[in-house]
Amino acid sequence: MKYVILIHSDPQPWGHPTTDFVAEHQALPAEQREAMGQAWEKAFAEVQERGELVHAEALGAPGASSLYRWQDGRPRVTDGPYSEAKEVIAGFFVVDVESRERAEAFAASFAGPGETIELRPCMGSD
Repeated sequence: MKYVILIHSDPQPWGHPTTDFVAEHQALPAEQREAMGQAWEKAFAEVQERGELVHAEALGAPGASSLYRWQDGRPRVTDGPYSEAKEVIAGFFVVDVESRERAEAFAASFAGPGETIELRPCMGSD
């Protein structure tokens, strides 16, 4: 079963990993941030070792994006970001796992103070 894990982040300031730029995360004691980072690294290594990682990508700053919309019978382009929302997609991971529970366990490893993580099944996935 394929799932995409979407990492939402505030576009100001922009950078990766997003936790380095999230005020709520940075307000935690250094030892807690370190422990959370190690837990995520362990979860990521496990997904890689099990062959479940299909693809992962950090995305560039939203201001560098373009939006194409159909208007007046043809595509029109505008500068990014594409949304008026506070948060934008900062990156994504695609995993191919045996169950939703397995996908949920990996997605939960991203969740921390100030983070918004979205788990969504890919269409056509059982």
